[in-house]
Amino acid sequence: MPTDFRDGKTFPRRGRQLMGPFMWLARVIDKARASANGTIHDYIYPCPMDEGAFRRWGITSAEFDEAVGSNATDEEMLDWLQARVRKGGVESANRWISKKKENLDRQDLEEGVDPANSRR
Repeated sequence: MPTDFRDGKTFPRRGRQLMGPFMWLARVIDKARASANGTIHDYIYPCPMDEGAFRRWGITSAEFDEAVGSNATDEEMLDWLQARVRKGGVESANRWISKKKENLDRQDLEEGVDPANSRR
């Protein structure tokens, strides 16, 4: 996935997009990679949504950053997180993210996606 958001036309993947059982994971991987590469543009990483997901998964942003640096593919990141997420963490995070509908819809609109078409 592209992780250079400086053109204002390329965006992280949707927060609602599932990667394995995880909501938000695809988006936060994109943002973390862009941050590490200096191509994040005006996105914030880690933002409060990132931190909220990390907390519910039972990891820290520092651990996630280290994993992004040593796992080159989405599949490796998914495996890494699944090996670490605490019991109930996936469901807790997905429930919490789903309740942030207004935030998710705003992100979609800002990135040119009709929120009605981005539901999982």
